[in-house]
Amino acid sequence: MRILILGGSRFLGRAFVTEALAAGHQVTVFNRGRSGPDLPGVVAVRGDREDPADLARLAAAGPWDAVVDTSGYVPKIVGDSARALAGGAEAYLFISSLSAFTGFPAERLDPGSPLFECPPDATEGEYGALKAGCERAVRQAFPGRVLIHYPGLIIGPHENMGRQTWWLSRIAKGGDVLAPGDPDRRLQLIDARDIAGFGLHCLESGQDDAFLLASENGHTTFGQWLQTCVLETGSNARLVWAPDKVLLENEVPVWSGLPLWTPLDDESAGVWDTDVSRAIAAGLNCRPIGKTVRDTWAWQRDEPSLADEDGRIHGHGLLPEIEQRVLAALTN
Repeated sequence: MRILILGGSRFLGRAFVTEALAAGHQVTVFNRGRSGPDLPGVVAVRGDREDPADLARLAAAGPWDAVVDTSGYVPKIVGDSARALAGGAEAYLFISSLSAFTGFPAERLDPGSPLFECPPDATEGEYGALKAGCERAVRQAFPGRVLIHYPGLIIGPHENMGRQTWWLSRIAKGGDVLAPGDPDRRLQLIDARDIAGFGLHCLESGQDDAFLLASENGHTTFGQWLQTCVLETGSNARLVWAPDKVLLENEVPVWSGLPLWTPLDDESAGVWDTDVSRAIAAGLNCRPIGKTVRDTWAWQRDEPSLADEDGRIHGHGLLPEIEQRVLAALTN
């Protein structure tokens, strides 16, 4: 297939490029060339999707069998891209988010869950609502086959958010490591490469359903995940688990302080409870968590430090003094 990837140089976009090239597809990427080098083997078209002249120049470089949009966040901008490419591609795969659903993260999600109301020409708003508006923009502007995929929490090599990568960095340092909440809490993490592989499978096989994308409930637990990080880093780290109550009393930020931790309460009851049976029936296959952790660490340990000056990664992670304070509180 001839595939155009909007983005393609970072994390999920990079995973799509890697998987597409490995499958023998012809890949064009469209980006500004600022976020990182393009992978060898692609045709790179430089430009900004907010610039009509750049979009026109991109459209002239077609046609393609499919467009994969991993970098769309504002409905009006996404709609402009879809209109510019409408005559030069047969299918458009838009990567949305579970955050586009009104019930997330409080409620269990299934394919019939309601989306936020957001117009297709919106230019500002909250992340989840904007993603829902982007989907409407694509459906309105693109006359060909439209595929919408809704990933949950994405991890894997080249992750640029600091969710798994902060944990790996902290655990690699060793010693007592503060671990959050219940080690038996089930997670639905998904590797970026599995999202990409499934997306390409859907394009190749002619599917156009909307799919919620996450691993099966019970694919791993918080304890299994972090213990795998200990194993793969070769660290002497000892995980010290703190109840939700202690973390809240010590003002540990939910979700970002100890990445992916949320208290077991009504506000986050559905964060790890997404019905992915339709995607699995359609061919979604999630690799074992050990493989994702191993590959991420193999990439990360050879990279320059991803951390900011305070040791966090893009705002994710706990400052050492706060960690020590909570560890001390557990022994008092």
